[in-house]
Amino acid sequence: MKYVPFSLCLLPILVSACANSGANYTPILDGPPTAAFRSDLSVCQSLARDQRQFDQETAGAAVLGAGAGALLGAADDDADAAGGAIAGALAGGVAGAVNASERREAIVVECLRGRGHRVVG
Repeated sequence: MKYVPFSLCLLPILVSACANSGANYTPILDGPPTAAFRSDLSVCQSLARDQRQFDQETAGAAVLGAGAGALLGAADDDADAAGGAIAGALAGGVAGAVNASERREAIVVECLRGRGHRVVG
């Protein structure tokens, strides 16, 4: 039976947990919210959540990180390729998830601005 490191099993859980964090962002307004703000916020968050290409980019970053980590691990005399692949996949996955979250936040902000809300951040 093949041994699969526990940390490698956690990668999909970690990435999926961060997948919609930016879409749930509630920005700061300059002044009180208008009557339509809650409705517009919900629509803009939904728009950000529906951008699935960010999830694909995050998965791609994890795969690239795993490949780079495996190469570096195999090249190092004291490390192994599997350990490098795991570390690289975690690093790539986390970096991709953070990037996707920031991009989803930006979508929420720009969508609300486009609907006439005075968003400052």
